[in-house]
Amino acid sequence: MQERPAPVAGMTISIRSRRDVVIMDPERFLAAARQACRELHPEATEAQLDAATTDVYDAVQLLLDRHSQLIPVEDGAGSTPEIGRGAPLPGIRIKDRPDGLSPAGWMQAVVVEESMPLQDYGCFLPADPFALPKDAPGNED
Repeated sequence: MQERPAPVAGMTISIRSRRDVVIMDPERFLAAARQACRELHPEATEAQLDAATTDVYDAVQLLLDRHSQLIPVEDGAGSTPEIGRGAPLPGIRIKDRPDGLSPAGWMQAVVVEESMPLQDYGCFLPADPFALPKDAPGNED
């Protein structure tokens, strides 16, 4: 087991997050994205809302812009385990959510002692900003 470091001035802490969802109803998913767009841009016309939600990337970005998360924690998603003990069995999906999405896992990992925080890369991010540092626990590469 690796020793857990004490906090020191200048230490970089990085949080790696993964949130998976499964689209169960594409129409409800796009409708939720259009509603998010409507809330973010109340002056938008229906034609503009439709144009802003043409694909999955548009829809995801609008939902993220509204809640900072694809599925807001306030609706109960994230209040119970989504993976592991106490979570739904593998392959079990929620089919009746208003946003057409079924939560399918949420994980976070804390990584300390990154060589540089993202801010210090400026416009030139590393090739894989999610890669673990070579000496991080769990990185056997």
